[in-house]
Amino acid sequence: METKFIVFQLGNEEYGIAVEQVRSIEKMQHITRVPRTEKYVRGVINLRGVVIPILDLRKQFGLQEQTHTDHTRIIIVIINDIEVGLIVDAANDVLDIYDDHIEPAPEVIEGIEADYISGVVKVEERLIVLVNLGKVLGLDDQE
Repeated sequence: METKFIVFQLGNEEYGIAVEQVRSIEKMQHITRVPRTEKYVRGVINLRGVVIPILDLRKQFGLQEQTHTDHTRIIIVIINDIEVGLIVDAANDVLDIYDDHIEPAPEVIEGIEADYISGVVKVEERLIVLVNLGKVLGLDDQE
């Protein structure tokens, strides 16, 4: 079986999220801070009348902070009827990936907890890490 993935970038690494979990990809915009939240929770945005929490994936994955550029995007994802925005360095493309090409996640990739990863896939010369959104968002009962 084949699944479509949105491929995005954090630093020099490429990651994928299943298209069915992605609501939209937005340009960077003003984020209102929310006090007393985890360091990776940047705040909230008002997107077309809906208030959406925004997470900085770089911080959550333990990567070094980087200045936002024209390529920085907020990927709005939905899981369990919860909408969340994820700040990424760039949203690259959409790929069709066959399920049998997905390899199990290694124990640790550049310090990212293995729980956050559902697998890796090689596409030509690229290595794409598939993100386990349920774990990233703290919804342990998700796949």
